[in-house]
Amino acid sequence: MSDASNNPFAFFQQFFKPMEGMQPFMPPLTEEECARKIAELRTVEQWLGMQVSMLQMSIRTLELQQASLAALKPREKPSSDSGS
Repeated sequence: MSDASNNPFAFFQQFFKPMEGMQPFMPPLTEEECARKIAELRTVEQWLGMQVSMLQMSIRTLELQQASLAALKPREKPSSDSGS
């Protein structure tokens, strides 16, 4: 008990003790697991690319709609009624 009271990080050390033998950020993978993970990440990459393309298309569509509305808006005529 004196160890825990003297060491403020004792709780965290006890919490992480089961992970001492593991690599810090990447668990060991077999060749098959690596291939599967690469395939999954490529699928996610393709999906994200499709989503970006759809977002860009939506932005372009809205820009065209905005330009069309601006072109169709009636222009104000300069007032020529002042002081003739």
